[in-house]
Amino acid sequence: MNFIRILFRNLLKGPSTDPFPFGETFTPKGLRGRIDFDQSKCSGCRMCEHVCAGGAIRFDDSPEGLQFTLWHNSCTFCGLCEHYCIPRAIHLTEDWHLAHKQEDKYRMIEQGTVAYRACASCGGRFIPPSATLLEKVYGGGSDALVELSRLCPDCRRSRSAARLNVPGAGL
Repeated sequence: MNFIRILFRNLLKGPSTDPFPFGETFTPKGLRGRIDFDQSKCSGCRMCEHVCAGGAIRFDDSPEGLQFTLWHNSCTFCGLCEHYCIPRAIHLTEDWHLAHKQEDKYRMIEQGTVAYRACASCGGRFIPPSATLLEKVYGGGSDALVELSRLCPDCRRSRSAARLNVPGAGL
């Protein structure tokens, strides 16, 4: 008899679960969901690719620059990529709406291109340092720092060595 009393009480009370997908639901604070990539902040260090637990991140060289690809199907939403991204180009959002049809699984990707820039001295192509990273490391954009950020690593090294009067610099 005790079972019937509990049954009727639960029927009168109604469902105690979330009404999703037939009604509104809530997103818990701090939920790790879809990844957002900001290519303007990326420095191309590839640390996110190295630490990705699911192997969901890949960088490829292209004529335009460094091509970033992240597959949401393989992502474990562990947050390691966001944690180790120094310029904060990767951010885990609270968007958890990732349901999709089986035929769309290869389209569930996040992409971006970290564009190459021409060196102001030699004209060679290089990935420029992120403005966010320069601000974080050096605390601002002095004129010398802005000038050096327009040079490829080889020209930067030569210019810095020439300023220090290192023999053989500027070759």
